Amino acid sequence: MAIYGYVRVSSTDQNEDRQIIAMNDLQIPTGQIFTDKISGKNFERPAYKALLKKLKGGDLLYIKSIDRLGRNYDEIQNQWRILTKECGIDIVVIDMPLLDTRNGKDLMGTFIANLVLQILSFVAHSERDNIRKRQSEGIAAARARGVRFGRPIKRPPDDFPAIVKQWERGKLPIAEVLERTGLKEATFYNRLREYRAARGMK
Repeated sequence: MAIYGYVRVSSTDQNEDRQIIAMNDLQIPTGQIFTDKISGKNFERPAYKALLKKLKGGDLLYIKSIDRLGRNYDEIQNQWRILTKECGIDIVVIDMPLLDTRNGKDLMGTFIANLVLQILSFVAHSERDNIRKRQSEGIAAARARGVRFGRPIKRPPDDFPAIVKQWERGKLPIAEVLERTGLKEATFYNRLREYRAARGMK
């Protein structure tokens, strides 16, 4: 029997230390801890795929929490089925001792484990939906306060009108205009349209 750990964080700027520490406390060899730094939006995860290829019947897999397996109820349930039924391994959810397939393999134990799994999967699914809802509400509230998202608008220099005048008279090539204004060509024409509109020009 081999023992493995699976760790996932949703993006490269998140820290997986909490999950790694939990695996180290269980003395899982470093080479048998598989880590993905990628969104849970799908299962195109290199480390997870590599782990599935390694797993054999009777192996043991540790995960810190149930939502490491997927982003919603159906995905968590499906991956649990693949791991326990198709791969034939045991799973231990560190944060939820009741989800330890090594225990209670009788009918009652299996029933309790499946019930807990369904409840936790639903909770993970609901929490993800709530997070997305809170994010949307936060963005809407910020926009209502005048907060702008995305890259800041590149403004032209103070001498933009003089540069435009020279360019319109053919005294400046576009390359020099872009260099002096520090604008990309598309941005220059956008600022030019705004400048002309403000002056009532076409």
